[in-house]
Amino acid sequence: MGRPGGEEGPERTPDGRYIVVRGRRWRATDPELPDEVTDPLRSELGRARSAIGRTEDAEEVRAWRDRVQLAKEGLGERGDAWWEMGPADRAERARERLDRLRSTDVPGRSAP
Repeated sequence: MGRPGGEEGPERTPDGRYIVVRGRRWRATDPELPDEVTDPLRSELGRARSAIGRTEDAEEVRAWRDRVQLAKEGLGERGDAWWEMGPADRAERARERLDRLRSTDVPGRSAP
């Protein structure tokens, strides 16, 4: 196990499909997605996770959790397994989820 080529980051299963954190397996981000898509998806994911911890309104928490779900789907960490999809479908899913995140209002903010 570990990452090929001595790369930094969490331990991976030999097939590269999962990361191992504190003995628990989690689906890895699709390694074939370009940084121009994964970087903003990770940013959206981090922002949503942070907001979940700061808000007490149940409806707003639900909206932020929905954004976490979209970001993780875009990264290939949830939804159909990325290794069972073709490259074009994987890229389309990532871009579509990013577009949805960018086009929906951020929870807790009024539309201008």
